[in-house]
Amino acid sequence: MEETKGVKLQKRFNMKQKLLLSVLAAGLVFAPLQGLTGNTAAAAAQSSTTAIQTAKIQVFIDGKKLSLAPAPVTIKGITVVPMRSIFTALQATLIWEPSTKTILATKGSTTITLQLGSTKAYKNGKAVTLTAPPLQMNGSTMVPLRFVAEALGAEVQMDNATQVIRITSAEALYKQLLEAAAKAKEYADKLAAATVLTTKQIIDKNDSKVVMITTNAGQGSGVVIGTNQILTNLHVMQDATSGSITLLNGKTIEIQGLVGYDEDTDLAVIQTKAPVNVAPVSIGFRASKGDHVVAIGSPLGLQNTASEGIISNIVNDYQETYQISVPIDHGSSGGGLFNDHGELIGITSSGVDATNANLNFAVSVLNIHMLLFQIEDEPLDKIAFLPSQLPDTLVGASDDQIRELLEKQFADIQTSQGTTKLKHFEVKRDSEGWLVISAVIDPAFYMVYGNSSNDDLRYWAINTGYEFTKLLPKDTIQLTVYYDQTFSYKPRGFTADEVTANADGTYRVRFPVIEMQGKEKMIVKVRT
Repeated sequence: MEETKGVKLQKRFNMKQKLLLSVLAAGLVFAPLQGLTGNTAAAAAQSSTTAIQTAKIQVFIDGKKLSLAPAPVTIKGITVVPMRSIFTALQATLIWEPSTKTILATKGSTTITLQLGSTKAYKNGKAVTLTAPPLQMNGSTMVPLRFVAEALGAEVQMDNATQVIRITSAEALYKQLLEAAAKAKEYADKLAAATVLTTKQIIDKNDSKVVMITTNAGQGSGVVIGTNQILTNLHVMQDATSGSITLLNGKTIEIQGLVGYDEDTDLAVIQTKAPVNVAPVSIGFRASKGDHVVAIGSPLGLQNTASEGIISNIVNDYQETYQISVPIDHGSSGGGLFNDHGELIGITSSGVDATNANLNFAVSVLNIHMLLFQIEDEPLDKIAFLPSQLPDTLVGASDDQIRELLEKQFADIQTSQGTTKLKHFEVKRDSEGWLVISAVIDPAFYMVYGNSSNDDLRYWAINTGYEFTKLLPKDTIQLTVYYDQTFSYKPRGFTADEVTANADGTYRVRFPVIEMQGKEKMIVKVRT
């Protein structure tokens, strides 16, 4: 997986370069240590020393040669380098936990975790399998160069003939993009004599080019970009196995599947089974903070609702996102965001409820172009819906297998106030044969956002219950998510069984926040 990801990121870098050339030509703190235990590290740390190649390897970062001691070596085709040298050069903060032999590095919003001798690493809590694990050599801890660099946003190029590795840091990559964009903007400003449209003219130009998407899993919006191709958010198509688009004139066309997608930017291009017979949108190249924008989408199924606002901010965390003041709602995801020339410059993606600040977001035009270049260069072998992330059945699965699925696919609860992650999943069968599942919610999230996230918590429970009753149709399922917190004093106002005294004089408060029971019918209760 490490090498595959490296290839993917290298190709993304090539697409960035291609985008910049197109623009210029046009004139325009701690990651979860899931599965990492000290038990397995020591033995494995001293192994994995077979198949070591010691040919002299040179490493350059942003054109500057790194002085590395011990020298880099190659294990199973993977180059490993001294831990502290590479993290320092990439401007990451490093923490070494000697008791568990765990390496923790942070940079910006990225956290990576490795363990000596383990082929399992984590980036922002997501597991990655390494071909070669970190190991100790000549008194130094050596880590896989490509994984570390790419996880921290850098690009890696290897010249096998000269044994030279050239790394372009995230900062250098971003600087390249800014410099090229500045040149494009300078030239494009000279062409700004192009007609500026009124809000009505923008809507008239693009209304028919925005469609409503309906799948068996939900509803969203999309934008026509080709004869039978629609651009939307990837999450609109998540878990869908069938669907259709509805044009402004009411005509519906079935969806064949996805032509391409990018999980990092939440974008996807879908293909319909028949031509849409609508001229595609014009796609712009740039946008600036303060620009007037118009959004067209289908919030809550109200087809092609138009609204306007400005780009309030441009967020750059190596994935450009627009913060917009345009009001959007559920169902707006995948809708078009247009500039004053009527050009598509973003895809509306999400918003924050329960606020008067108009905190809404759109995927930037930069990411749109990158996806389109990716599809052009690497078309999918087959146009199809996304493969299911769930097994066909859990009949016969052990409690541990069910728990692992819950941790992997159901631990995150997406709410209007952000995402909260459930922990401490437990699965067992009780004396009556019920499948009893429990977990614990983040008490800080619940205390601050529990009330405003009531509906989202309920929807999560309904969805989880629905999926599990399909996977285990003969089982009666009880799912409970608890608030669980320890206090130095005895809190009041709770029932006797919700507050228990601990041996150390503290008190534990534990009560159900979400309760779901289901088989052929479902009951859901949420306490906020």
